[in-house]
Amino acid sequence: MQYSLAIDNTPETIPAGSGLLLLHPSTGETDRIDTQFLKTDTDRLLVISTRTTAREVKQKLEHYEVDEARATILDTLSIERGYTRRQRDDVRYIPRPEDFESLVEETETFLTEHEGKRRISLDSLTEMIYFADEDRTKAAVEEILDLLAEHEAVGLFHLASGVHDDEVVEEFKSMFDGVIELSEDGTVSSSF
Repeated sequence: MQYSLAIDNTPETIPAGSGLLLLHPSTGETDRIDTQFLKTDTDRLLVISTRTTAREVKQKLEHYEVDEARATILDTLSIERGYTRRQRDDVRYIPRPEDFESLVEETETFLTEHEGKRRISLDSLTEMIYFADEDRTKAAVEEILDLLAEHEAVGLFHLASGVHDDEVVEEFKSMFDGVIELSEDGTVSSSF
């Protein structure tokens, strides 16, 4: 199975099971790339947010005209910030952003419960490293990449290149099937 990829300067399609890394400047225009990835050729989508709350994710999806009826949002911040939240079908919560076990479990649940073409966006690995560390983040990413392959889904993982050492960026790049780089001026390049 192939998934369309409607992002400038990338292949037209990617195979099921692919994990992509979106490298961006810390102030980069990631929402545009993220939503292009999510709204193309998709039956269901999961947005894992370690950077913004579910409310902010909903606003982004609405602004970029992503079909919210197909979306599930995994909010890792609201409970820790003291907001009272109840689980719903379209919004899931985990207690702490560094609770990667729950993050992986919720991802597996999403992939198991939904059929068809499924896409996952994880924004962002930089925040995961901040809340935990590089090793725990890499381990969680490996588990999610394995789930993508097992369930024939695809994923886009955000990493702010400017805040990490080159060695860390290279280690993360080596984990993915493709790397999309967003420059300061909004230009996109990729390697697959």
